[in-house]
Amino acid sequence: MNNIELNRRTFASAAAFSVASLVAPALWAQPRLEKTRISIAVGSKAAFCYLPLTIAEQLGYFKAEGLEVEISDFAAGSRALQAVVGGSADVVSGAYEHTINLQSKGQRFQAFVLQGRAPAISMGVSLKNMPNYRTVADLRGKKIGISAPGSSTNMVANLILSRAGLKAGDVSFIGVGTAAGALSAFRAGQIDAMSNVDPVMTMLEQKGEIRIIADTRTLKGTSDVFGGPMPAGCLYAPLEFIQKNPNTVQALTYAMAHSLKWLQTAGPSDIIKAVPESYLLGDRALYLAAFNKVREAISPDGMIPDEGPRTALKALASFDQAIKADKIELSKTYTNEFARMAKERYKA
Repeated sequence: MNNIELNRRTFASAAAFSVASLVAPALWAQPRLEKTRISIAVGSKAAFCYLPLTIAEQLGYFKAEGLEVEISDFAAGSRALQAVVGGSADVVSGAYEHTINLQSKGQRFQAFVLQGRAPAISMGVSLKNMPNYRTVADLRGKKIGISAPGSSTNMVANLILSRAGLKAGDVSFIGVGTAAGALSAFRAGQIDAMSNVDPVMTMLEQKGEIRIIADTRTLKGTSDVFGGPMPAGCLYAPLEFIQKNPNTVQALTYAMAHSLKWLQTAGPSDIIKAVPESYLLGDRALYLAAFNKVREAISPDGMIPDEGPRTALKALASFDQAIKADKIELSKTYTNEFARMAKERYKA
């Protein structure tokens, strides 16, 4: 081997070592995921309150974090929760207040990244069935459509009824889902009022078929209904799962934070390209109109505001006698530990 060849190989080896020395620390610093295959159960995935989950899936943000995520879609959040309680899924994409309900029953679940800083649920009455509606008291004896019993749409309806002096037993709640089934039930006159999510509610609103009587699609509307900020859609899981899989939970949070950041600047065409065609319910313009109504409700950074859980507890305790406010440890129902790290990464 001549000197030129020897020098060339020596230089190549030195360069390779130099590159390795730069890359290796980064690899060593990357925490090993305890689980790479994760099952997420969601209620009504196509609803705008869970749009961040869809974006993270469609744009490959979960894969970028080394995760293989399988998302199972259920008719409502209460049924998605049952999947995790039953052991067929790891994580719920659902409403924060379920963690309070679960704790009241002795089950420890914790929310770790927020998708919605407002519920984005609205309630309205049928202009066909109730043309002379004047006050919430008029709903006594009526049929109210909700996504499913025990869901957030049910919770919002209960709260609105209780503030008007009505109890859940004063009306009939009917599960209609959150998509085409809800539209069909409403238009067929099978229900007199409905508490539901977008894009369904905006579609009925723009067609002049519904009169909105309570609206949590904006921060102001949420404050009017709940008396303060109300954390909504989030990822939550059994506390034991979070404690056993902190790196995996952090990876999930990074993916969701990436999605939230993307949504802050996404334009109409970006949204249309990112979501499945079935989400549009056959009307792109109305879908985008609905998105504009709920855009403010999307969390900018995944952080749960400290006053939010207190608002949720107060609301639940106001109509559910099984919820004893003084027995609930709110600090155990959520953590911002993972979202805080994600916020730092993305400077959200």
